[in-house]
Amino acid sequence: MTSQPEVTDGGDARRTPDDVAASLRARIRAGELKVGAKLPTQAWLVEHYGVERTVVRQALQQLHGEGLITEGRKGAPAKIASAVPAASRPSDEEPKRTAAVLSPRVAEAFRAREVRIDAVCLTTETLNLALGEPLGAIHAGLFRPESVHVRVLLPDRGINLAFPRPVRRSVDGDQLVHERWLKQRNTQGLVLRDNLEALHIIEGIDVRVEFQALPLTSPIKLYLLNGSEALFGYYDITSREQEIADTSVEIYDSLGNQSMLFQYLCSGGSRDAAFVDRSQRWFDGVWNTITSELKLS
Repeated sequence: MTSQPEVTDGGDARRTPDDVAASLRARIRAGELKVGAKLPTQAWLVEHYGVERTVVRQALQQLHGEGLITEGRKGAPAKIASAVPAASRPSDEEPKRTAAVLSPRVAEAFRAREVRIDAVCLTTETLNLALGEPLGAIHAGLFRPESVHVRVLLPDRGINLAFPRPVRRSVDGDQLVHERWLKQRNTQGLVLRDNLEALHIIEGIDVRVEFQALPLTSPIKLYLLNGSEALFGYYDITSREQEIADTSVEIYDSLGNQSMLFQYLCSGGSRDAAFVDRSQRWFDGVWNTITSELKLS
């Protein structure tokens, strides 16, 4: 029996069709699943991702609609048809959750000779996850950019955050939530920096990672990829119970991976191109004016 291609991505019963499609799409683009090769069977994908068969079927329908895989039939599993979608993005495509959009787009951005990523976010946790695919592909020798430049805007440690914060304000409660967020911001930022700097140490790639502190809590998340693409979304805020230092605290918090991202491409028409251009100008303007150097510790 022919062995199935390696598709490592631990199971999670909460995965959606978008999540499964994003994982497979990234691996197709990275060359781990090669054009002409058979896709793993639906039964194997169900077990691997820990989801229902309907989730796998819907994910495969997405990939087939993008032209990335052939239509699977009984006795003839789907095959990888292309590493490039048949169309860049239909004008009526619905926005998708951050986890489903960001990973494949960052993976694609890393195929450029000079990689440039600018981000505005609350922490870099989601960006760290999205970098896993392209960094793994680079270390595996699948492709190799000449340079990588990443700039990240994060909230300043000294501000009173709009979120996360306790629903019922108190000095002790505010401090607990703020210190938890600050630890996450610094830890995730250090992970981002270390993972990218490993490209220089191990692969000899020119790498530059910069952080600046915003004097406000940004209500939006923005990712600018190689000056040609913008992924924009609003942070969705909800109240939930959170265990912090053995204390249950009701907080207002953002749904990072659950928030929807809107994709804009310079190649997507004049309106998209104008949005990408203005977003880049906005980011550069903020970076060079009202922000300050951020030191992670």
